[in-house]
Amino acid sequence: MPHRLVFSDIDGTLLNPERELSEFTISEIKRIKNTIPVVLISSRMPSAMIHLQKELDITDQPLICYNGGLILVDQKPIHSTFIAPDIIAELHQFNIKRDIHISLYHNDDWFVPEMDFWANRESNNTKVNPVVKPTDEVILDWKNNNKGAHKIMCMGDEQYIDLAFTFLSDNFGDLLHLYRSKPTYIEIAHKNISKLTAIEMLLDQHFKIPISDVVAFGDNYNDIAMIKAVGTGVAVANAKPETIEIADIITLPGKEDGVATYIKNHIK
Repeated sequence: MPHRLVFSDIDGTLLNPERELSEFTISEIKRIKNTIPVVLISSRMPSAMIHLQKELDITDQPLICYNGGLILVDQKPIHSTFIAPDIIAELHQFNIKRDIHISLYHNDDWFVPEMDFWANRESNNTKVNPVVKPTDEVILDWKNNNKGAHKIMCMGDEQYIDLAFTFLSDNFGDLLHLYRSKPTYIEIAHKNISKLTAIEMLLDQHFKIPISDVVAFGDNYNDIAMIKAVGTGVAVANAKPETIEIADIITLPGKEDGVATYIKNHIK
């Protein structure tokens, strides 16, 4: 298959052990970027991706944030799908007697109830600082301004995360995507979006390139649909078994420059 367009996941796929871009990755993407667009696609918020775009010198390309919930072209939203505040309110009520950290994201806003262990760890990983604001105040503000969550992150002890996952599945399984990226994490997005729906939208409205000419890199459950659908789906060796199973090609692990190695060997 020809490679005319590259989409790459970030966490677990593109970054080195220090959760940064290696010099090899930077040089390989810079080598191809003027003839083959490279688009970052992640569950991250925009500001947690833009600094990586700048390092790769691809700020002229679109960004797919929040697993497809927000798509930016020329730094402006062309698509936005969010979770309604009423659902967030029910999750907040469920959590009153439990000890789960709930992070709420809308566009480039990230709200946390306090700077606890989970908020500090996520801030360190993404190089973004959240706004500390009570969850009920965020919900009220969003209700009044017709906003919602592009992403919700639940983080905490595995026993409580198990309970939250069951609660959300039983009550909102038809409205929400629930990703257990780790036993202590749930990433929550709207059911109507995915990385694949975002890719299809950009291919149709922006790039005018058939999906058969696309190569996509990923590692996790939320990468499966796009890896399966594109012309060349590449899983890093550290990917989930289900992701590896449907991939066309397996490259080196993300922390060992798997994406850059594939680009060097297959994209001239």
